[in-house]
Amino acid sequence: MEKYTFDGKILIVGFGSIGQGVLPLILRHFTVPPERITIVTADKRGEEVAREYNVRFIVNPLVPDNYETIVGEHLGKGDFLVNVSVDVSSAVLIEYCQKNGILYLDTVMEPWLGFYIDPSLSVSERSNYALRETALALRSLPIEGPRPTNVLAHGANPGLVSHFVKQALLNIAEDTDVKTDAPATREEWARLARDLGIKVIHIAERDTQESPVPKKIGEFVNTWSIDGFTAEGCQPAEMGWGTHEKKIPENGRTHDFGCGSAIYLEQPGYATRVRSWTPTSKAQYAWIITHHESIAIADYLTLTEGEKAVYRPTVHYAYHPCDGAVLSLDELAGNNGVLQKEQRLISEDILPGGVDELGVLLMGHAKGAYWYGSRLSIDETRTLVPHNNATGLQVTASMLGAMVWAIQNPTEGIVDADEMDHETVMKVARPYLGEVFGEYTDWTPVAGRGKLFPEKFDAKDPWQFENFRVS
Repeated sequence: MEKYTFDGKILIVGFGSIGQGVLPLILRHFTVPPERITIVTADKRGEEVAREYNVRFIVNPLVPDNYETIVGEHLGKGDFLVNVSVDVSSAVLIEYCQKNGILYLDTVMEPWLGFYIDPSLSVSERSNYALRETALALRSLPIEGPRPTNVLAHGANPGLVSHFVKQALLNIAEDTDVKTDAPATREEWARLARDLGIKVIHIAERDTQESPVPKKIGEFVNTWSIDGFTAEGCQPAEMGWGTHEKKIPENGRTHDFGCGSAIYLEQPGYATRVRSWTPTSKAQYAWIITHHESIAIADYLTLTEGEKAVYRPTVHYAYHPCDGAVLSLDELAGNNGVLQKEQRLISEDILPGGVDELGVLLMGHAKGAYWYGSRLSIDETRTLVPHNNATGLQVTASMLGAMVWAIQNPTEGIVDADEMDHETVMKVARPYLGEVFGEYTDWTPVAGRGKLFPEKFDAKDPWQFENFRVS
């Protein structure tokens, strides 16, 4: 078991399922004793886990009026802020860390409480696209000296899946006899994707973990943060928008600011389903839940001539959560996005045999479609790390890899996962990811359609977004 040197202090903001899961990994792999770690969170969830590891636990929710004081009490130059909170603005914490020489990592770009339901904001303004643009704008923040490494949105997805994409591109190139050296720049990765013919990338996931206690009416059940999942589900469905697409969907809209890599639908993610594929489920219906990586991967793999994008794949999340969460989403949608009064996070009580299969499905190349990713079972997870289920460990292992990269590269400024060395992150995370593998399939979103009912779809170009869309 490799140990990594870090002489600073660590502040963990938020301590839900992911915070509780990453703490034992931090203590296992870094030369940081418990007395140099502090947890600041909004409630008492996880207090017993902090006590188990002799880590200081403080209930004091971060809000606009106190975050500078709280962070300043616990961190200084060269220390590390690990943000796994909800309803705390990532952008303001990043700005503070940039100004004060503090390393930073989060798993999702979060706004302050109320952002997602603010009627004064347009749909575009309350998107993940807008949150990412706000964070990237901080790259021009005037500061003295080196800019500390602040890693944006680096859990399993967003985060780990960006590294899966790079490895998948290399695997497809090898399997289709496309001669290439490992790309070293953003443009080289984009050219490789273009030359391979990649038109669509799904972050394709299937969670088969389940509790012995069935979901009740009026209850939301999930294997990871219910607050985080429902917040994402209530945001507009978003996707990186490919240059091969013939038309924008009827209720699709572009943004009038920023990099221009994505569009959004004027409907929430919990009401937006698509056809997708994973090795366990094969063909499946999944949800387009908005995620940072949908915009970031598409942006990273864009080729331009002048100001015009000449190549970009369509990229989005295609998520099939655990069965309890599927029923919960259906109930949430029926109540127009109002969260159920009861919530149950399943982890310790998950039945044996369940897996989380998370990967990237690259489509349009010479071999059709290729899924590459991690299949991790709850049974293996329980032998690897305490306080994690399969879904959570894919996140926390990726966080560990990103922390190692940030500590080894402490002056890179604000970075997306796509801008990091995928081999370094994968080397650290891989022991905790179960079976990491790739699988080709001849599946397309139009296979078998139109036989019994009249349907409108583009049989000549199966990789058009409207062929994937269900509702």
